[in-house]
Amino acid sequence: MDTQDFNKAENTVNKAQWKLNDYAEKAKEYIREQRDKNQEANLEGWLSKAKENISDKWEDTKDAVSDAWEKTKDFADDTWEKTKDAAEDAKAEIRKATN
Repeated sequence: MDTQDFNKAENTVNKAQWKLNDYAEKAKEYIREQRDKNQEANLEGWLSKAKENISDKWEDTKDAVSDAWEKTKDFADDTWEKTKDAAEDAKAEIRKATN
C-alpha cells in the first residue's frame, strides 16, 4: 500500500474515533440537548446518537480504505505480472544457454 494512501486511511480512521474524553463531552452535549427539549436523556438515545456518528464516519473510512485497496491491488497485480515476465525471460535465457 502506498504510504500516502495508508496515511490517508489512517487519518480518516483516527478522525472517526472518539477518545474517552470526547465520549464524555458528547454524552454531556446529548444530555443538555435532551434537557433543552424537555425530554429524558437515556442510554438508548445516547447509543443511537453515537451510532449515527460512527455510521457517518464509516462511510468516509470505507471510501479511503477502498481507494487505498484499489491502488494497492493494481500495484500488486502489476508487480505479479512483471515477476512472471521476468521468470519467463530467465527460463528462456537458461534454455538458450543449455541448448
